[in-house]
Amino acid sequence: MSARTVNKIWTGIFYIVAIFVIILLSYLVFEILKKGWGFWDPSFLTGRSSNMDAGGGIGYQLFNSFYMLIITLIISVPLGLGAGIYLAEYAKPGKLLTFIRLCIDTMASLPSIVVGLFGLLVFVTATGWGYTIIGGALAITILNLPSLTRVSEAAITEVSAGVKEASLGLGATKWQTIVKIALPTAMPQIITGVILAAGRIFGEAAALIFTAGLTTPILNTAADLTSPVNPFNIFRPAETLAVHIWKLNSEGIVPDATAIATKSAAVLIIMVLIFNLLARLFSKIIQKHFEGGKSKTKQKASVS
Repeated sequence: MSARTVNKIWTGIFYIVAIFVIILLSYLVFEILKKGWGFWDPSFLTGRSSNMDAGGGIGYQLFNSFYMLIITLIISVPLGLGAGIYLAEYAKPGKLLTFIRLCIDTMASLPSIVVGLFGLLVFVTATGWGYTIIGGALAITILNLPSLTRVSEAAITEVSAGVKEASLGLGATKWQTIVKIALPTAMPQIITGVILAAGRIFGEAAALIFTAGLTTPILNTAADLTSPVNPFNIFRPAETLAVHIWKLNSEGIVPDATAIATKSAAVLIIMVLIFNLLARLFSKIIQKHFEGGKSKTKQKASVS
């Protein structure tokens, strides 16, 4: 069998696998949306959930999910990006670097339930905070930090060494080279890592059950920021949408628990898809911005 024939066979196999994955994902999304049809009802999206009566909404859970996403990204992105920059640009080969990579690999393999129990011991009990948004955000940060660190390190490492050397040769400092050259070039891959982290934040339930809690108080925007009923108080319990779905399917006693759970799952899928599309669009805008700057510089150089 010739090399060309082998190449065609494997290319066909890869195409078949890709098509199968696309069909499978499309089928899952279609089934979830079909079973949760009617999820766009404003009274469902903005209404309060009920533990006893039928017809409850997911307004609080929807807000909690987005708020948890924002707080977690504020914590995890700088930490993951900083760790990636350190490993790619400053860390020297040796025992310390080997130990750091071992810690990252260990954290990446931790089950979310274990991180949840750790969060229960540290962020809930030891600190005395109880079930809080910040406790849940810190627990999910532990889950997302290894992947964000790896993506950031790989993206920065792949930036051309010649470009970095040219920047240093023109008198730029190492930090200026990282900020002005490496990070803009690596930004699309870093945003991909952030998208993956955001998807996990939206869908995580096990860790949040033990740290953010299974309830949400009746929220009041007019309350003081330190009040447990203020929606922006990070030291209040917050049931996210994923936790709400788990709760309905496991111990829900409302008559329409299944219907609410399927509609909530459909909303969760739509949330993830919209966030992914917006993040991709943001990544393209940033990439075009830097490429536009490069093209303008080339045009000026050609004119002169």
